[in-house]
Amino acid sequence: MSHKLFVSLPIKNLDRTMAFFTALGFTFKFTDEKAACMLIGEHAYAMLLVEPFFRTFTKKELCDTATHVEGAFGLSCESRAEVDAMVAKAVAGGGKEAGPPQDHGFMYGRSFEDLDGHHWEVLWMDPKAAQ
Repeated sequence: MSHKLFVSLPIKNLDRTMAFFTALGFTFKFTDEKAACMLIGEHAYAMLLVEPFFRTFTKKELCDTATHVEGAFGLSCESRAEVDAMVAKAVAGGGKEAGPPQDHGFMYGRSFEDLDGHHWEVLWMDPKAAQ
């Protein structure tokens, strides 16, 4: 059985966040003034929800991403160059690099924090090593 993944993330400014991720090459399905569905892959989506709307789904406090991390969200790329390009675009768009590059030969990764402080891991793995 195949499942679709929907990760919901609280954000402060929907237009700004959509512009940030559009610059990284992502597209959006349905949007309104409270939410946008970002397509990550055939079966993976990020639901970007403005904070007041996100709060309607939980009774818990939202994570302060300036001091805490709520998770690390991984994105695969086709090449090392694509990893570098995506992180460069994220930083140019107002995000910040979250750590130094990790080069393990068969796997290469970098990370960034988006405009709301969410932690994204961007990685490439040699397809031969994955077998």
